[in-house]
Amino acid sequence: MRIQAMFIRIIKQFFRDPRTLALLIIAPLFVLTLLSLVFTDKTYHPDIALVDPPAIFEHKIETTKATVTVLPEHEASERLHDTELDAIVRFNAQKPMLTIEGSDPSANRATLRAIQQVFKSSQGTVNQSIDINYLHGSEDMNTFDNFGPVFIGFFAFFFVFLIAGVSFLRERTTGTLERLLTTPLRRFEIVVGYILGFGFFTAIQTFVLAWFAIYILDMMMVGNFMYVILVTLLTAFTALTLGTLLSAFANNELQMIQFIPLVIVPQFFFSGVFNLETVSDWVSWIGPMTPLYYVADALRDVMIRGYGWQEIALNIYVLLGFALVFMTLNVLALKKHRRL
Repeated sequence: MRIQAMFIRIIKQFFRDPRTLALLIIAPLFVLTLLSLVFTDKTYHPDIALVDPPAIFEHKIETTKATVTVLPEHEASERLHDTELDAIVRFNAQKPMLTIEGSDPSANRATLRAIQQVFKSSQGTVNQSIDINYLHGSEDMNTFDNFGPVFIGFFAFFFVFLIAGVSFLRERTTGTLERLLTTPLRRFEIVVGYILGFGFFTAIQTFVLAWFAIYILDMMMVGNFMYVILVTLLTAFTALTLGTLLSAFANNELQMIQFIPLVIVPQFFFSGVFNLETVSDWVSWIGPMTPLYYVADALRDVMIRGYGWQEIALNIYVLLGFALVFMTLNVLALKKHRRL
């Protein structure tokens, strides 16, 4: 009877907490659905520009399903630098020269397959020898170098989000926040104070994380290390403000953890771990709506492509915008605890 009573109590407890019940049943279905949309059978088709191509080559490469454009030298170089192209094939020298953008190994492989297929089928028509160069990275670039910047951003975001959310929730459930709200402190002063306090330790965490990945694990690093620190700090700042915001809608630590499959998992899938061009078209729009999308893009620009402020500025401003919006919503969320 006592076991039966315990069994009934647990069942009733779950039914009294529909959010936990939803996490148990709906969240796995949501994640599986995302996986089915991400792991599709779509093949990546590279974007290749041709400079002064012979007509036969242009015709042959179009049969590979690659997106082919004939461009002048200057425009092709600009678009390759802006990552709008995967490669350029130049024919204005003694033998063709292939320049691969190089920052994505999967795109590199698709490009090389397309070019090799064309040259193999063009025997006696196009000179078979070709120079291969990489604008970024190299032929020895491995998967860890490619995904490393994404993982740095993800881990900085995930752990700060979780720790900040749970810590701020504990401040509320233990009554500390309510006592602060009875003081003359304004809502924005409380929010800024908490964020600065947590931010001190997250700054240490982000610096150690970036330093360890680059200088101990030997992750590819071409650009300025200080830009990596700046992007990672903004990542932690955004996660900090989002975590404290969502903690206002949780009543305990378990409910805070329930946000992970809804907030963190989708960002990971659409942050650059998978090429968005191979993801289902009707769901790929999620990527640009998430902070980690801009984090991964900025870190890859610095670490793999060696870019500077001009190229990463937009990502920095977007991340700062996310953080300021979340901070403002934090201030408004405190209205549920105190009316001013």
